[in-house]
Amino acid sequence: MAKQHSFSYKLALFAIALASVVVLLGAYTRLVDAGLGCPDWPGCYGFISVPDSHEEITQAQAAFPHAPVEADKAWPEMVHRYFAGTLGLVIAFIALIAVRHRNEPEHPLVLPVILLALVVFQAALGMWTVTLGLLPVVVMGHLLGGFTTLSLLLLLFLRIRDGNSPAYASPLRNLALTGLIIVVLQIILGGWTSANYAAIICTDFPGCQGNLIPPLDFVGAFQLHTAGVESYLGGHLDNAARVTIHWIHRLGALLTTIYLIFLHLKLMQAGHKKLAGWLMLVLLAQISLGISNVVFSLPLPVAVAHNGVAALLLLTMVYITHTVGRRVRSVI
Repeated sequence: MAKQHSFSYKLALFAIALASVVVLLGAYTRLVDAGLGCPDWPGCYGFISVPDSHEEITQAQAAFPHAPVEADKAWPEMVHRYFAGTLGLVIAFIALIAVRHRNEPEHPLVLPVILLALVVFQAALGMWTVTLGLLPVVVMGHLLGGFTTLSLLLLLFLRIRDGNSPAYASPLRNLALTGLIIVVLQIILGGWTSANYAAIICTDFPGCQGNLIPPLDFVGAFQLHTAGVESYLGGHLDNAARVTIHWIHRLGALLTTIYLIFLHLKLMQAGHKKLAGWLMLVLLAQISLGISNVVFSLPLPVAVAHNGVAALLLLTMVYITHTVGRRVRSVI
């Protein structure tokens, strides 16, 4: 890595840490039902902070009579926005540096620009999350956008470190890339489960409401919009639809686990023992947290950790895919 790019390297590392905090804050905000803690965007009841004085609260109630001021819900939402806004500024700075170094092949250009476009779209999704009353498809998209931002920041960090060198195709890299796609699909299912308040609809394990395969309603479970609903806070789907979402997420977790165990064995076979060991450690942690969410009825620390380890699993897959594309030790 050239000395002139060491600042970009450190800035990307800082952005990864900041994006991780944003993802965890987003999970916390969603889990404490604070997604509508502020009824407007980007401020809160028309203020840049949560109104706390008698005069400010009076003004807030006059402007938003349908949304009483609840500081315990508004503050998590605003803290999340503050951190997300800071991350946006950092990514904009990274993109500016990339444009300045656009004639240097060893410095990535396309990826920082994509990240900047993504963070702008994320801001729009954050606004729509509020204005559309936690519409599940928007909430899921916002969650996925956060995970994608985090993943692309890691990829940017790795490419700066490696001088923007190209990846090389190999059977092992293709297997890792497939695993990455599977993990992304499982995160989408998890986001849909959370956005539709289906995480604790099944309180037993491995069955659901007394059945190994409960009655399922795929049509109701995956509808993107429901006419006449102004707020989706607390969920709007019936029991069968939520059970279906939860059960499909569990099935996805099983299939993801099977494939990642297979990938673990292939990594061991190819000599990537540290990567294989880390993958298995993160996978086991995520499985344990998922089961604990069901058995203990979604305790807040466990639920937030489940989101955090999901992000860690995704980062692990990005790192593995990147690494085996440059260090091919054997052919499968």
